[in-house]
Amino acid sequence: MCDCNCHEHYTEDTLIPKIGIITEITQQTPDVKTFRVNAPEGGKLFEHLPGQCAMVSVPGVGEAMFSITSSPTNKEYQEFSIKKCGVLTDYLHTMEVGEELTVRGPYGNNFPVETELKGKNLLFIAGGIGLAPLRSVINYVIDNRANYGTVDILYGSRSMDDLVYLKEIKEVWAKEEGINVHLTIDREQEGWDGHVGFVPSFLKELGFENNKTALVCGPPIMIKFVLAALIEMGFSKEQVYTTLELRMKCGVGKCGRCNIGSKYVCKDGPVFRCDEIDELPAEY
Repeated sequence: MCDCNCHEHYTEDTLIPKIGIITEITQQTPDVKTFRVNAPEGGKLFEHLPGQCAMVSVPGVGEAMFSITSSPTNKEYQEFSIKKCGVLTDYLHTMEVGEELTVRGPYGNNFPVETELKGKNLLFIAGGIGLAPLRSVINYVIDNRANYGTVDILYGSRSMDDLVYLKEIKEVWAKEEGINVHLTIDREQEGWDGHVGFVPSFLKELGFENNKTALVCGPPIMIKFVLAALIEMGFSKEQVYTTLELRMKCGVGKCGRCNIGSKYVCKDGPVFRCDEIDELPAEY
């Protein structure tokens, strides 16, 4: 047996999958479930920062990168909100509490909650499952409320039934002092008495002052029009952060799948300030 100590901390390597136990499953929408995951001995699998991702795998089925949607301030477990849209996610949606999966990570950078965002007024803008990566940041801000200014959360989806975390939004976020929640759905629906319209249009209707830092996540087309609306409202691209989570595969910049120009989304992202995106080739 080798006498070297090169594997002394091998189990701490983010490339090594850790066994996770599903301890709770919440049906968010018809095609989105939130999976609460614990280590076999209890507690979290590893520490992470808001905005980071992890590779979730079911051996023999597949693996994929997902945002860690729970806040780092939660010391009991980690959560992943997963939309049913492929072989792995279809299988995950059949799993039950008590079953095992594997998780490796965390990967990528994070939203700069302890540097650039500290002391700032924050504007969260999300569409559909795009609220999942921002949930970690929102709850981090709530748990460190004194470190941040006013918080506005603008969130929209196709229908009332497609709004994720609706119970948490209404019972926790909306009741926090200094936090304003603005919800919208794309089209009128029986039982919905809130705003109706697309997120970029609602953003312009609300007419926020540009003394905020915006964090945006959602479908690419939504991000495109939200950014245009923010610029029209007087925001600079240096005031806007978003995530690029497509194409990530290995998580460590080796496979090249997420390479764009001089950047690897899995290592240099997934969080980017919007002026940084302008420096990337238009192929992404």
